[in-house]
Order: sequence, then C-alpha cells, then structure tokens
Amino acid sequence: MSTKLSTGVKKTEIIAIANQKGGVGKTTTTINLATALVAARKKVLLIDMDPQGNASTGLGLARHNRDNSIYEILMGEISLGEAVVESVVPGLFLVPSTVDLVGAELELVNDSQRTYRLRKALRDPIIDQFDYVLIDCPPSLSLLTLNTLAAAHSVIVPLQCEFFALEGLSLLLRTIETVKTNFNPTLEIKGVVLTMFDGRNNLSSQVANDVRGYLGNRVFNTVIPRNVRISEAPSHGKPVLLYDYKCSGSQAYIRLARELLRRETRKAA
Repeated sequence: MSTKLSTGVKKTEIIAIANQKGGVGKTTTTINLATALVAARKKVLLIDMDPQGNASTGLGLARHNRDNSIYEILMGEISLGEAVVESVVPGLFLVPSTVDLVGAELELVNDSQRTYRLRKALRDPIIDQFDYVLIDCPPSLSLLTLNTLAAAHSVIVPLQCEFFALEGLSLLLRTIETVKTNFNPTLEIKGVVLTMFDGRNNLSSQVANDVRGYLGNRVFNTVIPRNVRISEAPSHGKPVLLYDYKCSGSQAYIRLARELLRRETRKAA
C-alpha cells in the first residue's frame, strides 16, 4: 500500500454491488458510492471482481500498473494486503482487476472450496482498517459473483429504470436466496438503487413505482438520474464526484451515501 492507514478494530461492512444484467450502472454506482463515502470521512476499500476491470480504470489505475490484482489473490499467490493500492481519490483504496480473472473459474473448477476463495482472502487483518469494502461484481451469475456473495454481509442492487428491470431482479433475488441457503446464511439485501432515471420519461416513473410496490422500503429513496457527466467521467479516469462535483449525478450519489449511512445508524440503534 502506498499510504499507511490508521489502525483500530471496528466492524467492517462488506457490500457486494451486483446485478447479472449489464449496462445498469453497477460499476458507476460502485465507484461513485465509494467516493461519496470517503467524502463522508469513511475509510473505503473497493475490490474490482470484474475481469473487464472498469472500476480500476474508472479510479485512474492504468492497466500496465496492475502488477498485483484480485486474480493473484484468488489463486492464493499473494495476500489481499499485497494488492491494495491507493486510487485517484485520496483515501479510497483499490484492489484492481485484470483480464487474467477470466481464467479463474476454469482454474478453480476442481477446488471444493472454490466458492469461498474471496471470503478466505478477506480474513486479512488489513480489512479491519476500513469502514466499508465495496465489491464490484461482473455482470453475470458466475463463480466470481458467487465468491462475492459468499463473502459479503449485504448486497446493493443497481437497477436500471427500463421495461425488463423486474424480470432480471427476480432472477437475482432467487440467486441471493440460493446463496443464503447454501453458502452465506447471513447475507442480506442492503437495498435496490434505481439508476438511469429520466424524469421526462413515463416509463422510468412506472418502473420505479413497480419496483417500490414489489420491494417496499428495500428500495433506496435516492434515484440516480441519467446525466451526461456520469458517462463522461470514466474516460477521464475519475469518479463523477471528482470530474464535476456540482452536476446532478454527483449530488445523487452524495445523497445515496447519506441515505446508506442513515440506514446503518438506524439499524445499529
């Protein structure tokens, strides 16, 4: 690690950001929620579990600088702490991903404990130095996603406001229940966050109402709007909060972080 973190024992909340459907704002939500939590003075580690490595790129880490990654951790070649680097966001730390991760499922196929590789890695003492660990899952229900769900305390589901949203959500909820039954009985749904919301579009409002009717208060009040600045930020290797703090997308992610923290406070009370 490039920066020494303060020590101290606390409960670290491990949150998977998951949806088997691509293009729903999953990586964008992971990056910007993590940044907003850091702005709220929380210590955050982001783990990129997607072989595409978009979260790593979006936090300013070039592909040629990813000498140690989550792949080497899952293969047992290095410890978690050996792969942690500081991102472009001061105070936000990252375990990057590389394309090598594509081969992990094949290489682990004969390992009876393959679903618990990430859980084992997260026993590293460095985890105690963070308030939150956010894990960006690949857009599939693969072994990588199962590893994440088996290791996490909770799941945040980004859900695009489109026609097929509820159909995909039902499949993911069934998967989460299967993981709870077979691998991680304490796993819970932290919440569903509606993304790419267009207030001028009746369909967005209809989908939002349907999801809230289906899941009630498990849906965050905060919605993430369609915003061109959110789309532009990754090409600059920055979260949108660094790229344009005042835009509607940045402000939405700040509200989402505040809502998450309020829920945590109420839960602890």
